[in-house]
Amino acid sequence: MAANESSPRRLSPEEALVRGRWVKLICGASNQDLPAIADLCAVFATAGVHCVDVAADPAVVHAARQGLDWAETRTGWRPWLMVSLSDGLDVHFRKAWFDPAVCPPQCERPCQRVCPAEAIGDRGAINPLLCYGCGRCLPACPYGLIEERDHRLGLGAVAELLNSIRPDAIEIHTAPGHDEGFEALLQIFDQSSLPLRRLAVSCGLEAHGMAVDELATTFWRRHSHLQRRGLSPLWQLDGRPMSGDVGAGTARSAVQLWRAMRSIAPPGPLQLAGGTNHHTLHHLSGDERPAGIAFGGVARRLLLPLLKEAQLRGQSLREWPEGLEQAVALARELVTPWMDRPC
Repeated sequence: MAANESSPRRLSPEEALVRGRWVKLICGASNQDLPAIADLCAVFATAGVHCVDVAADPAVVHAARQGLDWAETRTGWRPWLMVSLSDGLDVHFRKAWFDPAVCPPQCERPCQRVCPAEAIGDRGAINPLLCYGCGRCLPACPYGLIEERDHRLGLGAVAELLNSIRPDAIEIHTAPGHDEGFEALLQIFDQSSLPLRRLAVSCGLEAHGMAVDELATTFWRRHSHLQRRGLSPLWQLDGRPMSGDVGAGTARSAVQLWRAMRSIAPPGPLQLAGGTNHHTLHHLSGDERPAGIAFGGVARRLLLPLLKEAQLRGQSLREWPEGLEQAVALARELVTPWMDRPC
């Protein structure tokens, strides 16, 4: 089917969560590559995802909506727009930094080779608009020159931002010991009177060095906060953070975490994320049904060559018919197996 043709009826986001067919695109909580975000949202919305998750930044949200508007005009389908926040320090809300002036001329720049976002130039510094904080460059630097810098939105700016962008859903990245920060964010939501479709809570084991029972306890503590407010939760299991483009092993980790959590998590949809990719579905048996899946690094890496080619042509991917057709086909190859799972 061509990218500009109408699609058959898709399950609504809520129906998809109930039936285990929910698919979300993660553009990156620190990703500020505006042209790429607009194209990613357009392509994956055309492919039928139920939600796109972007950084809580007005320019990023504007770019995402450009892509969603474009897709809706052509397909009649519009996913939820979700923005990501953090209730404390979190690896998803950081960017790498180093001073290129102190980088030794003889350095072979392994940091550049391992960067999945191609945010590190041949001799220059890290492009903060492209870096989404995966952290792979940190141990790669043989001189220890790269550092990470916090990129969270301050609480004082959250209320104004949410009132201006009015997202459909919000995701909070949390961790043990962040109870006060979580409650502070919810109080801001109370004041904004946002009609949220869902409030997603994201947490995993690796980033915080905890056991499965501690993760379950963290989710249950967050559940009590949401229950008091009548908010509908979506529990996101961050199996192997920001690593879906690495390979099959990360997909296995995401599934193993879901298996460990499915009987001890609080009520509400339990969704896979963190390391998810084409291999994830193969690690699940036919009767195992997570509520859905989120694709981040693998989705962005999948379209990167086409996004770069469009840039070289001086146009967006949406304006390049041949590239767009290829991009939508690649996106569908990733997401359709989940959306077509038998009930």
